[in-house]
Amino acid sequence: MKVQLKQRGFTIVELLIVIVVIGILAALVITTFTGIQKKARDTERETDVKALHGQVEAYYAQNGRYPTLGNLNDGTWRTANMKGLDGEALKDPKGTVQTLVAAPAANSYAYAVSDSTGAACDNSTADCVQYTLTATLESGGTFAKSNLN
Repeated sequence: MKVQLKQRGFTIVELLIVIVVIGILAALVITTFTGIQKKARDTERETDVKALHGQVEAYYAQNGRYPTLGNLNDGTWRTANMKGLDGEALKDPKGTVQTLVAAPAANSYAYAVSDSTGAACDNSTADCVQYTLTATLESGGTFAKSNLN
C-alpha cells in the first residue's frame, strides 16, 4: 500500500499574484498621500496670504498707506508695527526663508506694492496705496489678495 503525502505551500504563480496586488495597492496609497500633502500645503499658503492681508489692511487703517516690501521683510519693523503676525506666515511651506519677494515665484510669497499711478513707492516721496499678495500653488495657478481700497 502506497501512502501519498500532499505537499503544502504556495505555488510561484500564487506568490507573484500576491506581490503584484500589494504593489498596485502601495502605488495607489503613495499617489493619494502625495496629493493630500499638496492640497494641505496649498491650504497653508492661502491661510498665510489671508493672515498677511489682514495685517497689511490693519496697518493701512492706522497709517493711511501700505508698508513697503522692505518694511515687511524687516523683522524689527514687523515686530513694532504688525503685532500678532507670526514670522512663519511669511515663509512658504516649501520655502526656506521668512521673506517676501517682489514678483510671484515658486516656494515664496510675493508682495507687489505701488502708488496710485502704479509706480514704485517708498512711503517718503510717494505713499503706497495699492498692493497684491500672491502665492504660487502646487496644484497650479496662484492665490492672490489685493488691497481693499
